[in-house]
Amino acid sequence: MNKTSQLSRVCCVAALVAGTLLSASAQQKNIYHKGWVDFNKNGKMDVFENPAEPIEKRINDLLSQMTIEEKTCQMATLYGYKRVLKEEMPAPSWKNEVWKDGIANIDEELNSLSESAKSEYSYPYSKHAGAINTIQKWFVEETRMGIPVDFTNEGIHGLNHDRATSLPAPISIGSTWDKNLVRTAGQVVGREAKALGYTNIYAPILDPARDQRWGRVVECYGENPFLIAELGKQMVLGIQEEGVAATLKHYAVYSVPKGGRDGNARTDPHVAPREMHQVYLYPFRRVIQEAHPMGVMSSYNDYDGVPITGSYYFLTELLRQKFGFNGYVVSDSEAVEYIFSKHHVADTYKEGVRQAVEAGLNVRTNFTMPQTYITPLRELVKEGKVSMKTIDSRVGDVLRVKFKLGLFDDPYVKDPKAADKIVQSKDALEMGLKMNRESMVLLKNEGNLLPLDLKKTPKILVTGPLADATGYAISRYGPSHNPVTTVLKGIQDYVGDKGLVVGAKGCDVVDATWPESEIIETPLTQTEQKEIDNAVNRAKEVDVVVVVVGEDEKRVGESLSRTGLGLPGRQLKLVQALQATGKPVVMVMINGQPLTINWENRYVPAILEAWFPGPESGKVIAETLFGDNNPGGKLSITFPKTTGQIEFNFPYKPASQANQPTSGPNGYGKTSVNGALYPFGYGLSYTTFEYSNLVVPAKVANQADVTIMVDVANTGKVKGDEVVELYLKDKVSSVTTYDSDLRGFERITLNPGEKKTVTFTLHPDDLALLDKNMNWTVEPGAFEVRIGQSSEDIKLKKEFVVE
Repeated sequence: MNKTSQLSRVCCVAALVAGTLLSASAQQKNIYHKGWVDFNKNGKMDVFENPAEPIEKRINDLLSQMTIEEKTCQMATLYGYKRVLKEEMPAPSWKNEVWKDGIANIDEELNSLSESAKSEYSYPYSKHAGAINTIQKWFVEETRMGIPVDFTNEGIHGLNHDRATSLPAPISIGSTWDKNLVRTAGQVVGREAKALGYTNIYAPILDPARDQRWGRVVECYGENPFLIAELGKQMVLGIQEEGVAATLKHYAVYSVPKGGRDGNARTDPHVAPREMHQVYLYPFRRVIQEAHPMGVMSSYNDYDGVPITGSYYFLTELLRQKFGFNGYVVSDSEAVEYIFSKHHVADTYKEGVRQAVEAGLNVRTNFTMPQTYITPLRELVKEGKVSMKTIDSRVGDVLRVKFKLGLFDDPYVKDPKAADKIVQSKDALEMGLKMNRESMVLLKNEGNLLPLDLKKTPKILVTGPLADATGYAISRYGPSHNPVTTVLKGIQDYVGDKGLVVGAKGCDVVDATWPESEIIETPLTQTEQKEIDNAVNRAKEVDVVVVVVGEDEKRVGESLSRTGLGLPGRQLKLVQALQATGKPVVMVMINGQPLTINWENRYVPAILEAWFPGPESGKVIAETLFGDNNPGGKLSITFPKTTGQIEFNFPYKPASQANQPTSGPNGYGKTSVNGALYPFGYGLSYTTFEYSNLVVPAKVANQADVTIMVDVANTGKVKGDEVVELYLKDKVSSVTTYDSDLRGFERITLNPGEKKTVTFTLHPDDLALLDKNMNWTVEPGAFEVRIGQSSEDIKLKKEFVVE
C-alpha cells in the first residue's frame, strides 16, 4: 500500500468518526460543550454561540469580533475538489491559503461530478458524509473564529452527486403539472443533501423559457410564469423542509437571450418593464414571498444596459426591499468578472467587484481561487471605496443563512452512516419513477394505435439514434453514474418471451455537416444510406416500428442554443423511409426543447414526447407504449411550427399571435404559417374526459378570494390522469393585459366512470395587473373563467364581476 492510499484511509476513518465522536484535538481545546460550541475558542459562551439568543443578536455579536480578513472570506465561494480545490482532505498547506480565515461556501465538494472530478469520497454515501465532517471540522477547529462552511451543490433534477436519486429534466418536471409530486421531489433532494453533508442546493430554476431555440429550455419548468411559480414554490418548500437551503436560479431576465443565443454571447434581453415584471420576475416574487428561499443566484446578463450582478435596483431594491428576500445572493459563475470583461461598464476588474458589492452581491462564485476576488475586495475597503457598513451588511446575510441552517448549533452531519439508507431509498426511487411516468406527453394517437397490443403486434422494431443511447438521462446539474435502461432494453425487458424485439440504429443524432446541414443539405453518404436501408429492411419484417428520435445531451443544454428546431441530422429522412414501408410507426421523442416536427405530425400516426427522462427511461417508455402507464402529462411550453414564428408562446397579448388575414383591411393573402403545432397545456390520453357544472360566483368583492368549482368525469375505458386547467381573461382593463393566462391547475386521477369535483381558489394576486403607474392593482370589472384541456381547448366559460 502506498503512502497516499494509507493517508486516504486514515482520513476516511477520521471522517467517519467526526460526526459522532469528539476528536482528540477538540477535547484538548474543549470547544464542544453540552448544547453549544466554543467556535472562537475563548473558553466562554459568547452571544453568537448561544442557541437561545435571537439570530440578529448573534449575527451582530459575531460581526463585532471578526477581522476584515475574516469578513471578506465570508464573501467568496471555494469550488470543490478538482474544480478549484486540489486536495480531497484538509492539508497542512491550507494554513497558507486564503481560507485559513474561513470561507462562505464550498461548492460541489467531492460529488464526483464527472470522471475528471472523481473522488473516492463520493460513494458509499456514508464516506462522503464523514469526509464533509472532516472538512467542516478543519474550519471549526483550525480557523480563529471557527465559522462553519455552507456546503452548496446543484440539484435541478435530483442532487448533483454520485448515484443520488435522479429526476427527469426540469422540462419533464414541468410537464407533470403535479404540485404534490414536486413537493415530494424537493423533500427527497433536501433529505439526500442533508444526509450527504450538503447544506444549500442550487434549485429550482425559475426562468420562463420563452425562446424555444435557447439551449437551457431543458433546465426550465416551461414558458408560463404561473406554472413555474406554483411548481418552484413546491420545490423550495420541499427542499427547505429538510433543513437545507434552496437557492433560486437565475435572477433575473436571463432566459430570453437575443436570437436564443447564450454562452459567450451577450444575451441582451429585449423586454419591456411591464413584461419583465409580469413574466420574468413573477415566479421569483411569488416564490420568495410564499416559500422564503434562503438563496438567490444572480445572473450574468444585463438588463437595459445594466449588468444584473452590478445592479442595486435588482439586487437590493427589488429583491430585498420589494420582494422581502433576506438570504444571501451568490453570483452565477463569472458574473462579477463579466461586469468588466463582457459588459465593459467597469474599466478594471476591481471596479467590477466594487459595483457588485455595492449593488447587493453577497458571495462571488467562479472557477478561480477565491483570493482573486477577496484580494481586490480587501484593497477596496482599505482605499475607502467600500465601507465597513456595506461589508457588515453583506456578510451578515451570509451568516444569517448559516445560523438559520443550524450550523452554529451543530455544524456536523449527526449520523454519517444513515446516509447509506437515506440516499436512493426505495421510496425515493419510486418517486423518481412516478415523476418519469407523469412527465410523458402523448402528442398524437391516430386510430388509437397506442397503447400497443402484443397479441396484435408481437414483432417490434426499435430503431433511431436514441433507441440505445444513455447520455440524455444523466445530463448536467443532476446525479451522475446511475445505470440507465435504454429504450431498446426497456422494450425488450417488457416484451420478454411474449414477442420479438429487434434493434437497428438507423442513423446518428447528427450528420457530418450539422448544423450547417439545416441550411445546406448534403447527399446521404454510403454509410448513412446503408444504416437507413438496414432499418427499413428490418421494418418490413415486423408488425410495428418504434423510432426513437430527438436530441442528445450534446445538442441541447447550457451554451447549446440552436438556430433550427427540426430533428437534427438525417433523423427525418429515417422517419420518412420507415413511414414509406406502410408499417405502423410510433415516434418517441427524447429532446430538451420543442421541435418543429411538422411532417412527422402530419404523417406519423403516434407521437410520444418523453423529453429528457431519467435513468429508468426505457422502463417508463415501454410501460407507456403498452398502456401500463396512461400518459397524462401536458406541455409546459408551446411547440411552434417554425422558428420564423418565434416569439410564439403563452401567455400573449390579444391578437399578437393571430393568423395572417386573407381579406379585409391589410388582408391581401396568406404570407405566413399560422398557429401552434401543439399549444401550451396540450396532451392526450388513452381515455377521455368530460367537463360539466362550472360554478363561478356572479359578483366578488375587491381583494376577496374567488372559489370556482368544476366537475370532471372519466368517460373512457381505462384509468387516467387529467390536468384540469383554469385560465382567466380580464375583459376590460386600464392597460393591455394578456389574452388570458393560467391561474390554476390540478392533476387528478380518475377510474373509468368516476367523477370528481375540482375546486380552485383565486387570490387577489391572481386578478391583479400592473397599472399605468406600475402598481399591482385589482381593477373592478368582468373576468372570464375558462376551464379546458389546453390553452386552446377550452371546454367551459363563465364570467364574474369584481365590484
